[in-house]
Amino acid sequence: MCRNCGAIVGGGQLQCGVCGTEVSGSGDSRRRTVTADPETLSFARAVLNRPYKFTLVLLCANVFFFTLMWQTSGMGFSLMNPLPGNILVAFGAKLNFLINDQHQWWRFVAPMFLHINLVHLLVNMYSLWNIGPYVEKLYGSAKFLVFWVLTGIAGVVASYLTVRPSLGTNAVAGFIFKQFDTPSAGASGAIFGLVGVLFVFGIKFRNELPEGFKRAFGTGLLPVILMNLFLGYMLRGFIDNAAHLGGFFAGALLALVVDYRRPGENSSVATVWRVLQAVAIAVVIVCFVKVGQHLRDPLPVSLDPQQTQADQNAPPQNRAFVLYAEALTKAQEAFVVATMDKNTSNIDAAVKQLDESPRLNQRSGELKDKLKALLLRAKEPQPAPSPGSASDKVNLAPAQQQLFADWSDWQKEYNQWLKTDARTFSGMNDLQTESPK
Repeated sequence: MCRNCGAIVGGGQLQCGVCGTEVSGSGDSRRRTVTADPETLSFARAVLNRPYKFTLVLLCANVFFFTLMWQTSGMGFSLMNPLPGNILVAFGAKLNFLINDQHQWWRFVAPMFLHINLVHLLVNMYSLWNIGPYVEKLYGSAKFLVFWVLTGIAGVVASYLTVRPSLGTNAVAGFIFKQFDTPSAGASGAIFGLVGVLFVFGIKFRNELPEGFKRAFGTGLLPVILMNLFLGYMLRGFIDNAAHLGGFFAGALLALVVDYRRPGENSSVATVWRVLQAVAIAVVIVCFVKVGQHLRDPLPVSLDPQQTQADQNAPPQNRAFVLYAEALTKAQEAFVVATMDKNTSNIDAAVKQLDESPRLNQRSGELKDKLKALLLRAKEPQPAPSPGSASDKVNLAPAQQQLFADWSDWQKEYNQWLKTDARTFSGMNDLQTESPK
């Protein structure tokens, strides 16, 4: 903490980034007497003495949810070991096909409060501790919380939109696009949103900011931004760069249209921002209520910890294809038994297995829905055939003839899908060729 202006100073820094005061405890004592110009110091004291209570609230919330997930997982203390995928998904991590297939919209909000492992949590919370107070002091608590929630959602949406197996096949495209739909979580999108706010703030108000603030914000943040982009590129596949960029640009856009609270202005907040703050809090609460309601839902895409080690080591898309193919095979067997042997006892179990199987992409979902409809039609009492050979379809009742015709059409569609899109998920091709959406 800078003793002159009260700004938070990162470990190892020799000078306050805002007012320029020497803060190092080593070296010639005369160096520690360097102070900022009066204008910078006056501005810094007027702004940075404001409270930053919601930064602390967010810190506590993130630590709380990580502790809850860690205790639920039953894991021992570990800095690097990630939480199991089933725990992340249960607590609301982003997973595209659960959003698409089961409309679990709260997964656009919950991930900004969840973290993969302890290092992930510590890095993000250290960043929040260094950046959050500046934004909250400059814009006020109401705007700060709205910024956090909106940029966090923007980051998750960007992550959701960039699961594109056909695009993330090389080093450049892989910086943003992802080949696999795996659980994604973290506060990084919201934190990059705050960086975007400070970046645009420093540029937008550069004519009224004292020199110390010009150095700390605006173009002064470029080295930090570029370094994070470089790290994101080097660690692509582990870091969700799309979420970072989505949060950053959302924060930059908000800073373009929202004014800040200048030194000397009273602390009154417009009613609209109070309302937006209440709405943001309500959205977060509702999302975690939904998480609680679905905490014990069946696990998707073979994330169940009871799987064999071989299944766990397989790519997520391959595991999903196995579950999908098994469900459709059982359903086809149940249809044949129901129509040929007049035994419908297996249909309910087959329908349930279909409902619980993953939806790999839009076409696979359509095929699954059509097969389910065929099963339900086969379960209905069938009218007696007209006189003649029982094996002759010409003598079947019209409803039965239509059922067999639709079954034949479905088989052709399914076989065509197996020869084309299914190769993406079954591992028959090295490169994936279609989005899972």
